[in-house]
Formats: sequence, structure tokens, C-alpha cells
Amino acid sequence: MSIEEKGLRILVVDDERAIRRFLRASLVTHGHTIFEVATGAETLSAVAEHRPDIVFLDLGLPDMNGLEVTRQLREWTQVPIIVLSVRDREIDKIEALDAGADDYLTKPFGIGELMARVRGVIRRTSHANHNEPVFIVGDLQVDFIHRRVTVSDQEVNLTPTEYDLLRVLIQNADKVLTHQQILQKVWGSRYSEEETHLLRVNISNLRRKIESDPTRPVLIITEPGVGYRLRSA
Repeated sequence: MSIEEKGLRILVVDDERAIRRFLRASLVTHGHTIFEVATGAETLSAVAEHRPDIVFLDLGLPDMNGLEVTRQLREWTQVPIIVLSVRDREIDKIEALDAGADDYLTKPFGIGELMARVRGVIRRTSHANHNEPVFIVGDLQVDFIHRRVTVSDQEVNLTPTEYDLLRVLIQNADKVLTHQQILQKVWGSRYSEEETHLLRVNISNLRRKIESDPTRPVLIITEPGVGYRLRSA
């Protein structure tokens, strides 16, 4: 059974009635249950009351910035949040992801693309951030217990930094991680803005070792100007 067929409980947060109507009409036909609110305060109450499987959140709410809504939700819940916004600047996407959003989609968008993002987010959360001892996708296999990485059954030698980088990407598979988030998780508090170049170098080296065609990566996906995402399927 596909994710769409399971019937998700979706909270739509947008002060534009036309957007809510469009999403309801499109998603109800796929068997999902839709809840609608138009303000940040209503969002906080609705998440507690309805316990949705996922939240679609607009940033431009009348009473509260969507970033603040995200931060407040993250104080007590890990419900997946996909930001749906007309704001298309890189800084807006980075701020939303750093605040705790799981993904960011710019309006206008198609339902097909939206549900693809939903599948990625649900996959990540349903696998508990991929804490299993062995992670497999395509020809790549990572054995966390023995710190062993193989591609097409051939062992790949990674540097300690490359291994930590791959581990962080896998633990957050299908989620966009900003440059800042990755630097903090891999390099810790010692990171600086200058190390963004170091991150790109390590990503490039890692791709050469695990991608079948590093010039056209299918595992480690670049989100231009924002960060990277590891695809789990």
C-alpha cells in the first residue's frame, strides 16, 4: 500500500481560502483527512487537538510568522512540517529549515510534486531517522555497527569526516539539511562560515566514492543555495 492510500491526517495552515480549498479538493480525493486553520494560534491548538500526520504551513500568517509557529511546535512535537510559501529566496528556505521545517515548497506547485515531498518526509519519520544498524539504498550499503561502507559489494574507504558526513545524511534521509546544520552536526561548534567550502569538498569526494556517476548524483542531492538531501529510495 502506498503512502497516499493510507489516508493521512493533514493540517493545512494558510490564510488564503482559495489555497485551502485547492488543497482540500485535491487531497480528499486521495483519501486524506484535511483540517484547516488560518492563523498561527489556531495551528498550535489544532496540532494538539487533531494530532495530524503532517502539517502544510504558510509563512505569511496574519497573527504570527510561520517561522515562529515552527519553532514553537518544535518545542513539544516532531510532527513533519512542509512549508508552502510564495517566498522563493534562498534565505527564506534556509531560515525555515533551520527553524525545524522538514521541507520547503514554493508556490505555485503541483499536487504531484507536493505528494512526492510528503512521501519523502513520511519515509524519513516512519523509519525513525534510519537508526537501523544497516542502511541500504540501491548499490550502497552502510553497516553502522562495523563502520563498513560498500558499493556493489565492494568496500569503500572513507575518511573519518566523510563517514560522519554520510552518517548524518543517512540519519536525516529525505530531509533537506542546510549547510549550517551539516557543519554543526559534523564539525561541531568549531565550524565557521569559511568551512562551507570544506563541506563542498567533502561532499564532492563522498560522491566520487559512492555515486555511480558523481557528475549526475542520485543519492546526495544538492538543494541550490540551501544544502543537501540524501535520497533513500
